Amino acid sequence: MRAMWSGAVSFGLVSVPVKAYSATTNHDVRFHQVHAADGGRIKYKRTCSIDGEEVEYADIVKGYETDDGELITLSEEDLDSLPTATGHEIDVIEFVPADQIDPLLFEKSYYLEPDAKAAKPYALLREALVQTDRMAVVKVALRQRESMALLRVRDKAIVLQTMLWPDEVREPEFDILDAEVELRPQELTMAASLVESLGAEFDPAQFHDEYRDAVVELIDRKRTTGETRPAPVAAKRDEGPDSMTDLLSALQASVEAARAGSGGRAATGASTSGPANDAAPKKKAPARKPAAKPAARKKTEEDDAPAPRKRARKPA
Repeated sequence: MRAMWSGAVSFGLVSVPVKAYSATTNHDVRFHQVHAADGGRIKYKRTCSIDGEEVEYADIVKGYETDDGELITLSEEDLDSLPTATGHEIDVIEFVPADQIDPLLFEKSYYLEPDAKAAKPYALLREALVQTDRMAVVKVALRQRESMALLRVRDKAIVLQTMLWPDEVREPEFDILDAEVELRPQELTMAASLVESLGAEFDPAQFHDEYRDAVVELIDRKRTTGETRPAPVAAKRDEGPDSMTDLLSALQASVEAARAGSGGRAATGASTSGPANDAAPKKKAPARKPAAKPAARKKTEEDDAPAPRKRARKPA
């Protein structure tokens, strides 16, 4: 695993240097959208909904539309003026009973790894959380945004559990829940009996994603039956000076341009310069031949330029 954040947990006068690692990963099978005829990747362009023209990324700004239909745009300068959190401290605000935390507030989990010299204070914090059956409510800056989070224990590791802000949790506004429902004692007894009959210790290892397994099996079956084809290579297009070009082609063009430029300078220097330019031609037996190459090239370029005009006059 690769650390995505480093800092320190601070509680009281104790500071525990730690690194944070993402505790979860996504194993979904990812698909590409391709052209059914030739397998080419489908690409999307950024276009303006007003004039239909393609918009360069540099011309795009962030916009917020109000409830009454007004549009407010924010420039990079506006965004830079906003307060950002860049600290590397996980500040413990308070320790609360674990059963008071609604799991609906949980968002993303990170494992905290202590530095080599911080193993003892790390273990001290971990065991204190276990013995008191509490979680630490903290604030931490991740990706320049301050987040509310928890410190809780999983096995031997302390987990940083980011949380939603309270106003981000919606309330279930269902009128039917307010209706009076009469439950007879016999029904409650039978429901409780059913719950007890299906009671078990939770073991997440016994569950698996059946849909993903079926997708993988389908892909493997198509491979074994030969229902595959080589992935096509997209044709190179000239998309302008701002678009990414093939690195090898760019390097080759740069080398050719450099050689052509150095050849022209050598030719000029042979007739006007001193010893430095005279010495270079002497290394090759025909001293005058390298100077003739640029002239021949210029003649070819001049001949090519008017060629369309000559062909245009013949029909006339």
